[in-house]
Amino acid sequence: MTTPRDLLITVMDEVPGDPAERGEVSLGLAGAELIDLLAAGAVTLGGDEGDRIVPGGPTGMDDRLLDQARASLVAEAPYESVGDWLWRRGRDLASAYLAALEADGLVTRQRRGWMSFRPGQPVLADSLEHRLAGDHRRSNEPVLAALVTAVGIRDEEDDGDAPGVADDAVDTVLAAVNDAALELEALRQRREIEQSAFDNIWRGE
Repeated sequence: MTTPRDLLITVMDEVPGDPAERGEVSLGLAGAELIDLLAAGAVTLGGDEGDRIVPGGPTGMDDRLLDQARASLVAEAPYESVGDWLWRRGRDLASAYLAALEADGLVTRQRRGWMSFRPGQPVLADSLEHRLAGDHRRSNEPVLAALVTAVGIRDEEDDGDAPGVADDAVDTVLAAVNDAALELEALRQRREIEQSAFDNIWRGE
């Protein structure tokens, strides 16, 4: 199972609702894709800051979305930074992975009512992939734990620190995911403040 699928199943297992409505999840999935591309030798990180994504040799990923990710890499120097990749590749990525899980029968939709034509909330089916993701989460697998923390999921006893990852390139990606998620939250809060101020003006307060 790929790291993005592992992450999405874990998120759906722990947070009710549609993961596509959480922007942090899409950023995390883009980071998870990059981690799998690094592990496969499809990319390396280079540049002066060590955060430029350098495509490697022609490596098939045996996964449609990971193949799409690899095909979308910037192929010429100075290449793309990890941070820029997260924002570009992450756009609507949770929806794409959710659709892939549905196509594979790993996710079903709860009906809203017997006469409703709108799709219900996505629900994980009982599957080997679901059980494996649960095993990885319970074992505190370092990469998954770091990604889950970055997208804002905390255990009650979680102190906020994920276990260390002994790979500089992967650590660079995880740090970028965390920074992007924090930036997204700051943007969301600023919009809420601006909207609240507008509402107060509209009401004459």
